[in-house]
Amino acid sequence: MSTLDPVAVFRTEAAECLEAIEAGLLDLTHQLDNKDLVDAVFRGLHTLKGSGAMFGFEALAAFTHHCETAFDRVRKGEVAATSELVAAVLAAQDHMRALVDQPDADHGDTGNKLLAQLQAAVGGKQAAAAAAPAAVPPPAAVLDAPAKMKNSWRIRFSLPANSMANGTNPLGLLDELRDLGECNVRANTSAIPALDDLVPTELHISWDVTLTSEQDRSAIDDVFIFVLDDMELSVEEISDTAAATAAPVEERAAPVPVAATSTAVPEFRPVEAVPAKREAPAVVSQAKAAENVRVPAERLDELMDRVGELVIAQSRLSQLASASTDIALRSVSEEIERLSGELRDTMMVLRMVPVATLFSRFRRLVHDLARETGKVIELVTEGESTEVDKTVIERLADPLVHLVRNSIDHGLETPAERLASGKTEAGTVTLSARQAGGEVIISIKDDGRGINRERVRAKAESSGLIQPGQPLSDSELLQLIFAPGFSTAAAITNLSGRGVGMDVVKKTVEALRGAIDIVSMPGQGSEVSLRIPLTLAIIDGLLVRVGSGRYVIPLSAVEECLELSLEEDLRSRGRSFISLRDSLVPFLRLRDLFRTGTKPDVHQKVVVISTGTERVGLVVDQIIGDHQTVIKSMSKLHNNVATFSGATILGDGSVALILDVGHLVAAGQQQEAQLRVAG
Repeated sequence: MSTLDPVAVFRTEAAECLEAIEAGLLDLTHQLDNKDLVDAVFRGLHTLKGSGAMFGFEALAAFTHHCETAFDRVRKGEVAATSELVAAVLAAQDHMRALVDQPDADHGDTGNKLLAQLQAAVGGKQAAAAAAPAAVPPPAAVLDAPAKMKNSWRIRFSLPANSMANGTNPLGLLDELRDLGECNVRANTSAIPALDDLVPTELHISWDVTLTSEQDRSAIDDVFIFVLDDMELSVEEISDTAAATAAPVEERAAPVPVAATSTAVPEFRPVEAVPAKREAPAVVSQAKAAENVRVPAERLDELMDRVGELVIAQSRLSQLASASTDIALRSVSEEIERLSGELRDTMMVLRMVPVATLFSRFRRLVHDLARETGKVIELVTEGESTEVDKTVIERLADPLVHLVRNSIDHGLETPAERLASGKTEAGTVTLSARQAGGEVIISIKDDGRGINRERVRAKAESSGLIQPGQPLSDSELLQLIFAPGFSTAAAITNLSGRGVGMDVVKKTVEALRGAIDIVSMPGQGSEVSLRIPLTLAIIDGLLVRVGSGRYVIPLSAVEECLELSLEEDLRSRGRSFISLRDSLVPFLRLRDLFRTGTKPDVHQKVVVISTGTERVGLVVDQIIGDHQTVIKSMSKLHNNVATFSGATILGDGSVALILDVGHLVAAGQQQEAQLRVAG
């Protein structure tokens, strides 16, 4: 059994913590007076600092401590939350990521510069730049707060026996209490069993702490906030006289027997100080923890490969059973087919993740671009619960970044331009997702100036992409913006203008067997829609025969199947159209397209496929039936063959190519346009 690397686990949890902090900061940008958001960001920073110190990420703990202190002052009302503070902590958060990923790297003077920016945002004393990056300073070292009256507290606590095995270090809690003020700490060892019964990994020590601090009760509660549900804690305020009677001990001294100091402090008996109302959240928290299991993504990929091999083996079994007269074999084959289908569907659900994980990344991007460009931008997300295969999500991240940056730079106007044209000062960028059959449609829409078609045509003609005066449909003209090196920007900026982004978008989407649609209205904005298959692993396909070869058509793209008699085939020569419910649908003869050199079957079939509103018919010799298709990528030698999007292994071990529906529909529409021009 493999063991998890604790540092790797910390990095994973730190990444989630940083994402939560970033989300809280971005929400706080719009609600600077929201105390709940301030508390959430503070708790996130507090967790990151404590966990970092526990796992040896001292530089991270030291740096995060300053941000935590700043938000602690905001939380207590000593300073106000401002957009400058949020921006400073967002910038600091990027440095925290670097300290998590590369704790031993030389980060130069980045930390001090960010702390100076944080100090300026808070408006406190200039102590941040002088802070040493290798140690966690006390809260008073940076962002000093006004002096307060000192209070004395008696804190008695004990942790569960398995707390150290679960990663909770009581010394870390004691260190945090010492950071709050002067501490007298006494360890109670009365619960330690005899040596023969002692389990080294279990904790049997409890503590009695006398704390004198300017902090209030909430600061003490924050020390134990993440272990409060499982521990026993008692906190009571005491008078200065009672505090003076507590015998001081060295902070790191070995445990002192209770009897030796019983005259100074009575024997400690743990008191449950957690209110009853906290018990319910504890139960809920434990239930949620039991419902979720963290599994590395590569294990899911490996399991998906095994399921794919099982589907291929099941296909082989079904083929053998169909050729056999053994009733028992056929029964077992049908049962295996049912079970493998259910396993496949379950596996596909496991690989599905909501697009919210993708959309959430763009909140920070839009926030930073708004500050950089001086534009007022609102990001709206819709359909975040739509689920897509995790591989698709990973590969769509970069294309969507290009599209959002392009929309903000080229599409949205400046506030002055928008007001002059009768629009609101704030421009809107909308990210939406919805499922349509076996596809998911992700759209990026803005309410900006729209695409200037005259500039697109002029740029295309000057670049030699089209001939001067060449007739193009509106869709074809807009698709020119995806040509390599194409850009209508008057000047190169940090955002765009080099013409190297949109062609990358098109190549990535096509590699995903997807398509791109563009709609643009002058003065009203543009919308770019990406049509992407839900999964890239296993699909339901329609197995057909063309000549002596077998091919797979994705079943999600199939609308209907028709019979094409030999007489109708002969009559349609020269025009390649069929009449389907009072509309003409172009069709492609795959036998001619693939140059099989065989004669057509007497009863050919037309498989009508579609992408969006466009339809085309594919003429095949035989429809064999549905087929669970395990998608295998094409070799590098066949990367430029646009007609096929992949291959699959059939039950008899032979290979069937998977047709690229988008390419065939485009070819059919092009053929239709040529015939209309000719006739």
